[in-house]
Amino acid sequence: MSSNLPVPRTAVPLGITDPVEKARAELKAALAAIEVKANVPRRVGQATDAKVAEARAFTRRNPTAATAIVIAGAAAVGGIVWALVRAYAR
Repeated sequence: MSSNLPVPRTAVPLGITDPVEKARAELKAALAAIEVKANVPRRVGQATDAKVAEARAFTRRNPTAATAIVIAGAAAVGGIVWALVRAYAR
């Protein structure tokens, strides 16, 4: 019984009877899983894209709070820079 659902790159399709073909499919799936797991820049990019989309949705829902958060963040960064420069100048 085979279904028409697509098989993920990291999975081995069911119903392979030839041991050589099955070994190749398992190797291909294992290499794909390693690539997915080890590709840190791609994973970081996907996480960043998700957080940017989340932030944009929050900004659309509540622009006043988003503005307040940006101002508070800028003030915090400014305060940290000011404190570092002051400590360095002493």
